[in-house]
Amino acid sequence: MTTPAFTQAMVNIVADLSLPLSPSQRYLRLLAAFRNTFPCDATALLQLQGPSLVPLATEGLSVDTLGRSFEVSEHPRLAKILQSREPVRFEQDCALPDPYDGLVEDAPGELPVHDCMGVALFIDDTPWGVITLDAMQPGTFDDIDPLELRGFIHVAEASVKVAQQIQRLENKLDQEHKITQAVINEHQQPIIGKSSAIKQLNREIETVSQSDLAVLICGETGVGKELVAREIHQHSSRADQPLIYVNCAALPENLIESEMFGHVKGAFSGATQSRAGKFELADGGTLFLDEVGEIPLLLQAKLLRALQSGEIQRVGSDAYLTVNVRIVAATNRDLQKEVSAGKFRADLYHRLSVYPINVPDLQSRGKDILLLAGHFLEANRRRLGLRNVRLAPESKSLLLQHNWPGNVRELEHTINRALLKARYQNDDAQRITTIEPEHLDIETRPATETFRKVTLPVLEADQLTLKQATENYQRQLIEESLKDCQGNQAQAAKALGVDRSNFYRLLKRLEIS
Repeated sequence: MTTPAFTQAMVNIVADLSLPLSPSQRYLRLLAAFRNTFPCDATALLQLQGPSLVPLATEGLSVDTLGRSFEVSEHPRLAKILQSREPVRFEQDCALPDPYDGLVEDAPGELPVHDCMGVALFIDDTPWGVITLDAMQPGTFDDIDPLELRGFIHVAEASVKVAQQIQRLENKLDQEHKITQAVINEHQQPIIGKSSAIKQLNREIETVSQSDLAVLICGETGVGKELVAREIHQHSSRADQPLIYVNCAALPENLIESEMFGHVKGAFSGATQSRAGKFELADGGTLFLDEVGEIPLLLQAKLLRALQSGEIQRVGSDAYLTVNVRIVAATNRDLQKEVSAGKFRADLYHRLSVYPINVPDLQSRGKDILLLAGHFLEANRRRLGLRNVRLAPESKSLLLQHNWPGNVRELEHTINRALLKARYQNDDAQRITTIEPEHLDIETRPATETFRKVTLPVLEADQLTLKQATENYQRQLIEESLKDCQGNQAQAAKALGVDRSNFYRLLKRLEIS
């Protein structure tokens, strides 16, 4: 005889099948029903993506779990669950390592002896993923009715299948759901986040991807503008064609035209053979112009012609070539102000910004910081060969309170350094490497805090040229800023209100190490 809790759970899940829920909402409601029927302290739904199980929804686990992935070959408990058509329960004295060590909210640190079980979900006779249950009290699952559990598994599989079908319809995808997916690497990582700002960004990407409109991606340094460009290309009709990347800030002014449009043999000193430019390489695909605000005015006119007519001319050639290129540009500058100042062509600006997209800074993304931290921790855990890594609660608070002037890039570097420090300070015998606040090496500053005023000595202007006096002033101001920011160049540049790429050029020109 079924229990009232089981009956009510079945009614709720079946009712949910007809509701217009997003996949994430459906998965959370499924876990809530599972947990109400089979009481436990933590449960998770993980999908098989390539060689890894990726959490889609969790209850009772640390927030950063959603930013991780669990490679099946490294986690024998998950592998055993995935390989079985029946529920798998692990004995209390089971020696297999637990993938959730350090991640259960009510059990900080290594998990004590507890009750642990899991069930595999199959869609069309193909393994899709697993649901795991953990209870801190041994014997919690002794009284579970196996018939109820099997019934719940079948309903869960149906709910997952419906969620997949709805997602395909909403995204207007013609392809079937792919269960096997390549492991996300550094250059193909998805946009990680569940904040409203990231949801809006994803909607913008989805809206513009299927068109050929020029896109201008705006945002601070380190927010992930290149990642947005890759997402736009990968979701476009040009996805099977090349995405060509150009860092406009890194190209020498005397070579940028050749890099863009190519050159013929003998066009200039050193041109020993003809060479195709980025526009030709991107023909049929997408050309990503990063730091487009750094393009010199003289070349802006030629770039505008290429965008308007689709015609390019190699340096040293009289012939015109026709290309079919979609332009996606990115900048951390305010190009409207640059236009007003005469530093950027108004007609080029309007041509590039047919569809502008603003990428939010990390500070405005709330708990996305922990999801990203979990992603970076997992990637580095694999590289370093560590068993399990976790963030101490104090470290999570510190990450959430920090200003992150360098955005996602700064967070990634911070996590990478912290894990290296923790690895060498922790005992090798420990199953869990814990990131403590001292490993992060960051300070929490109020968002409204500004750089303190610098008192500079009076310069002997009558003994210097204007250029020398100006450089001396700049040098002293920059050195004071670096000192105030503990040598952090990104923070110093932001405190002075200087674009980071220009700041680095100033350091080099003024010979500041």
